[in-house]
Amino acid sequence: MVFKRKPPGRTRSVYATSFASTLAGDNEPYGADRTHPSVVDSAGDPLDDEDSPFEIVRATVSNKDDGTLPTLTFRFWLLSILFTAILSFANQVLAFRDYSILISPIVVQLVSFPLGKGLARVLPDWHVHLGTFSFRLNPGPFNMKEHALIIACANSASAVAYAVDIIVVRRIFYQVDRGFLGGLLLVLTTQCLGYGLAGICRRFLIRPAAMIWPANLVSVALYRTLHEEADLEALETDAGGSGARATTRMRFFMIATLGSFAYYFLPGYLASFLGAISILCLIHPHSLLLNQLGSGRHGLGILSFSLDWNNVISFLGSPMVTPFWASLNLFVGFVIVCWILLPIGYYSNWWNAKQFPIIGADVYDINGKSYPVLSVLNKTTWSLDETLYKQYGEGYMSFYFAISYGAGFATLGAVVVHTMLYHGREIMARLRDVRTGAEDIHARLMDRYQEVPNWWYVTVLMLNTGLAILTCHLYDLDLPWWGLLLAVLMAAVFIVPIGIITAIANQTPGLNIITEFIIGYLLPGRPIANMTFKTYGYISVVQGISFLGDLKLGHYMKIPPRHMFLAQMIGTIIAGVINLATAYLMMNIVPNLCAPDGNVAATRWSCSNTRTFYSASIIWGVIGPKRLFSTTESLYSPILWAFLIGALLPIPCWLLARRFPGSWLVYVHAPILLSATSLMPPARPAMYNTWIIVGFVFQFVIYRYRHHWWSRFNYVLSAALETGTALGALVVFFAFQLRRVHLDWWGNNDLCRADLDHSNTS
Repeated sequence: MVFKRKPPGRTRSVYATSFASTLAGDNEPYGADRTHPSVVDSAGDPLDDEDSPFEIVRATVSNKDDGTLPTLTFRFWLLSILFTAILSFANQVLAFRDYSILISPIVVQLVSFPLGKGLARVLPDWHVHLGTFSFRLNPGPFNMKEHALIIACANSASAVAYAVDIIVVRRIFYQVDRGFLGGLLLVLTTQCLGYGLAGICRRFLIRPAAMIWPANLVSVALYRTLHEEADLEALETDAGGSGARATTRMRFFMIATLGSFAYYFLPGYLASFLGAISILCLIHPHSLLLNQLGSGRHGLGILSFSLDWNNVISFLGSPMVTPFWASLNLFVGFVIVCWILLPIGYYSNWWNAKQFPIIGADVYDINGKSYPVLSVLNKTTWSLDETLYKQYGEGYMSFYFAISYGAGFATLGAVVVHTMLYHGREIMARLRDVRTGAEDIHARLMDRYQEVPNWWYVTVLMLNTGLAILTCHLYDLDLPWWGLLLAVLMAAVFIVPIGIITAIANQTPGLNIITEFIIGYLLPGRPIANMTFKTYGYISVVQGISFLGDLKLGHYMKIPPRHMFLAQMIGTIIAGVINLATAYLMMNIVPNLCAPDGNVAATRWSCSNTRTFYSASIIWGVIGPKRLFSTTESLYSPILWAFLIGALLPIPCWLLARRFPGSWLVYVHAPILLSATSLMPPARPAMYNTWIIVGFVFQFVIYRYRHHWWSRFNYVLSAALETGTALGALVVFFAFQLRRVHLDWWGNNDLCRADLDHSNTS
């Protein structure tokens, strides 16, 4: 993998510079730097010490290790549990919003730094004895390893437990609730099962130097910046200097956070139309055609944009962190699907498209009305009643929803073929490295610490698998034991290829569609079983990848593996309990939670993620893929060809990249292109437009022409915007929405008319 960097035009931090090159797209995303062990720096001078064979890692990660630094300190326990609890509660509340937003770990990384430093100053250096166990209350300065371990624990709460959606859907939409304990077992087993799989294959995805995990380099660069500047401040202060340099980033973070917090009250409460501004709708708000083309919420989003940071990052993440070449792939894929294929199919009335909304994520009857799901289910078994289904008629999808599933099918085929073409040799080389014991300097530095025994991970896998089978049986999740084992097997097969793409391209294709597809064939007409199988198969991979990412961070930071394992497991358990308790709290105190109608303001609590989850349970569980795709009478049977199209697409991309190695073609990434609309629904088109503009400005223009500012403040600004927006959303909820205090004026209405009759083509 050749990571190239332009000669620096000004003096700047070497580790920030190289990492910036990768994010801005100045590197080739594939290949390998095979110049090691004759390692040279960017100027061509030989390095004195052994280092990584990859320049981006050499410039970002230290090849030294201080094994005396403490990690499992009192400060770690205090701050990690505090932030894990706060994040799991806040993110679960925010996940119910129409445009959900999550407080990211980078926010905790910044906020925990001054708190850790403050505790190091004020805590007394006492030796605390608890029976035979003793520890120092304040073992010295707050260090990078301790800081990183806090974030590893809190990162377990950065994404809400996926299984909570099963519980919410069952209670709100299917009107079934089996109690808190059953829900808790479901949440914890789905969150932890993937950890066992991840630990078993960690030698292939963590120890090899080629597995870079770019997102972790953002954290490593920020850790080094914060702590090394703090050390410099101490030296300057001892020498009689002002020591002001180290506070610049933190001051910038606080100012930007306050600004973001104050601004959020405009799009979040006072003027919610700022969440999706459509130029076409402003031209003619009563034109159905312009509403369909221009609406950022209910249409294609052409010439629309958002001035609400919550909307921009709620599903796609921050464009200020994503590599620009990856952002461009995502946007091109979005344009092809949403602005080319969708209007052609809709206005040509393929699959009776005009009977349904142009952008719709529900399931409809033949008249375009919401499908009466409960009316076709047997209330005893919660499975499809064939007689009632024939009485009420078939269920239908919008054309938009149908092709989004086609894109998901194509992505799965592309992931497999892309991995074989681009990384097949590398995988084999890594396997040979494992057999021969060849490792880079970071792996050898980690060898001084006790590794987590394999039997720990096998125990986690087996224990959670057994508890999952028991949970499915005792709490009416309708999934037989063989279905649970099949879900685990699918996760085991895909975790390595998906982990490779994540480790190299910072994108994680999901198994949600293929898991729904398979169990829909095996257990047709059973929505609860479908949701459960999808969660165990899909989220186990997601959780495993997240676990591996944190292990790689610990690898770079030289944190003892057993300490990382402990922090991640504790954080996951705490977060799972609080996620579920918060969900029950929201269902009890928020009236009409997850209702599809209501104010179009961006602050409504319509649970876009949960509603999409519910719609998928109808499509794949109640109706089933056999009725939708596998019969000659089915409208949607052509979608199955997407598997083949996706499998073939990486081949010309790979051939062209080899034929023209110095061209832009090396940046074309078929799985990312095809997965661009995988989040639609619930993501909306207006997000993509603003997202790519922000990414272009910060990851291309500012990076190239204001690089000193970029390297110092880009990630800090991204974290500050997220923090301020999330805090603003929580304040608006508890201060106004929970008390039903609403401002009724035109600024809190959508500029586009969502109520126009979609069946009227005039």
